Amino acid sequence: MTGEDAVGFADEMRVGLHGVTRRVWGRRGVKVYQRLQIVYRWRYLVLAVDGRSGRLWRVPACGCWDETMQAADLLPAVDALKDQTPLAALVWDRAAAHRDAQIRALGLPLVEQPPYSPELNPAERVFEHLRARIEGVVYPSLEAKVAAVDALLDELDAHPERVRSLAGWRWIDDNIRRSPVEKAA
Repeated sequence: MTGEDAVGFADEMRVGLHGVTRRVWGRRGVKVYQRLQIVYRWRYLVLAVDGRSGRLWRVPACGCWDETMQAADLLPAVDALKDQTPLAALVWDRAAAHRDAQIRALGLPLVEQPPYSPELNPAERVFEHLRARIEGVVYPSLEAKVAAVDALLDELDAHPERVRSLAGWRWIDDNIRRSPVEKAA
């Protein structure tokens, strides 16, 4: 498999300071208290995952953490993703920003997922892994939480076998082998 026949499954994850209560272990009969941060500031991580090779392509590597999910803000991120990756196609959900004419005009072949089907996107499994590691901690600033996510992504980048175990689903591999994208490459 070469880089040109890679198919990326992309999505966005909102990273913010509004904390989430997580399940934690505690002694029986002892109430567990968790600190919870409630600050309404966030950014969006744009990530593409190829579970077959264990590759992650993130736009923050280009210095772009999106402030909103609007097409105008997402356009430079998708353009940077197109320039840094040799993808045969990018699979995305049907968010309004993903279907914008300017983003489609960039020339990256986009494949839409069926509506309401995040379980079909391997990027969501990577996001679950990230959330399990970053939530339940109070961060001094949004930049500190973004840095923690970047460190976890660097760790995943260094271990493609871990990405394959999270996002390398056999049914995706089987269907990509039979698809016209694979045959055209």
